[in-house]
Order: sequence, then structure tokens, then C-alpha cells
Amino acid sequence: MAAALLFIAALMAASYTSSEAAQPKASFEDNFSIMWSEDHFKTSEDGQIWYLSLDKDTGCGFQTKQKYRFGWFSMKLKLVGGDSAGVVTAYYMCTENGAGPTRDELDFEFLGNRTGEPYLIQTNIYKNGTGNREMRHMLWFDPTEEYHTYSILWNNHQIVFFVDEVPVRVHKNNGEANNFFPNEKPMYLFSSIWNADDWATRGGLEKTDWKKAPFVSSYKDFSVEACQWEDPYPECVSTTTKNWWDQYDAWHLSDQQKMDFAWVERNLVIYDYCKDTERFPTVPVECSLSPWD
Repeated sequence: MAAALLFIAALMAASYTSSEAAQPKASFEDNFSIMWSEDHFKTSEDGQIWYLSLDKDTGCGFQTKQKYRFGWFSMKLKLVGGDSAGVVTAYYMCTENGAGPTRDELDFEFLGNRTGEPYLIQTNIYKNGTGNREMRHMLWFDPTEEYHTYSILWNNHQIVFFVDEVPVRVHKNNGEANNFFPNEKPMYLFSSIWNADDWATRGGLEKTDWKKAPFVSSYKDFSVEACQWEDPYPECVSTTTKNWWDQYDAWHLSDQQKMDFAWVERNLVIYDYCKDTERFPTVPVECSLSPWD
């Protein structure tokens, strides 16, 4: 079964390429600043690979110098290998540096594991400080062995989370005033590594083994093609004619992406808040919006 999934996934990843995505920029300093623990951040000799480490004292994080509203955001990550229980590598977009009460946020969170168990990927979406829109997926590969690409497409019609250019989650807008689709505030892009052994692995049952520290996640090939925010309101936000990520074709999944997404839905979804009737006796409004439209 695993071999079949890997083969199918390889075909899917090869079938979709985003020729419009910008080429990665040359250096970390061009795009990012360290948020905390600069001594836990390192680069390769050529500056093209960036390493964040976690030990018992602290983790590390970085953020873009610019903020954006709508676009395509992509990064290659290689996650902590071996016994990484309790460790979370977060790759996300947020309106601010900190968990403010009115923030908007788009999350990838990679939940560490005990050796030999599958890595899980959790996504979440916040608007005006309200989240609770978690989904969890298995991955069809070992994300600790090689670099894989994690991307977000964000426009006023949909937010799509991609893994190796395969759509794994689609969050639609209904075009009306709502409290579930973040589309008004610009966001920075962040990444961090931190200890979350109170919840991340088997609900907090598996604790971080600090004898295995430091835990290291690595990054390369940041790519962004987006509307860079300029106060009070950048011109590029309101156009749908100049930017591929805000034109009609980017408002919907392509036919190939729909096939890929259907495969993900059948094989990889572990948890979907829209189907959790215990937490949500009344189904949230956005859950009625079809990802296929």
C-alpha cells in the first residue's frame, strides 16, 4: 500500500507545476529576520540552507521583513528526523508577531513523532483571533529524508494548502461578509521550531526526549509572488488582471488538482473539524462551501 501511495504521489506531483511562481531569492537576509534565539539559527556555507534548532532551553524562529496580502508563498523544508515526539515545526502566515486576540493566520504545523511512526501535518485558519479550524493529514513520504515543498495560494476566493504542489486543503470564501475567511489584513510569513509536548504527539502522552536534542529543521528555496503591502492600501490588492494568483484560473482548482485533491481526501485525511459533530453540533458555515466549485 505504501509503495502504491508513493508511486501515485510521484505522478501527481509531476503533473502540476507552477510555472508562474517566482524564482527563489538568493539569501536569507534578503527576505527574513530572526525573531528570537539567533544562536539557534545557522546557515550552510553558501547561505542557501537555513537551520533552526530546539533544545531544552529554547527554540528559534524567523519572519519575513515584508508583509503581503494575497499571493503564492512557497518553501522547501526538511523536518526533524528520528525521535521527534513533542517537537513542532511551524510554517505559517500571520498578521502580527505574536498570538494577538484579533490576528488572522494560516498555519502549517508539523507534529513530531516517536521513531517509526508517521509524521502528521496539521493546518489551521484564523480570522480575527478565532481558529479551531484544524485539519490533520498523513504524508505520503518521510519528510525527514529529503526536502519537500509546502506552499499556500491565497486570494479573495480561496486559500489552498499544497504539499509538493498537491492540494491537501481548500478553504473557500462565499463572497459575503463573514468570520471565517481572512482576506482583509496583510500577513507576514513565519517559521519556528518549539516544544509542544503537552499536546503535539498522541495528545501529549509522548514527551520530548531531551537526550536527543538538538532537534533541527532545515529550509531552502523560499519563493514568493504576491502583493507586497504598502500603506494605506496597495494597488495590486484590487486587481484581477495583472497577477496570475488573483486571476480566474486561481479562484478554483484545475481539473488535475481536483483529481489530486480527491486522492488526498480518500487516503490522507486524519481529522477534519467540519466532521467533528462533538465539537461542533452546528456545522460551521464555511463547511458547506464546496472545494470543487
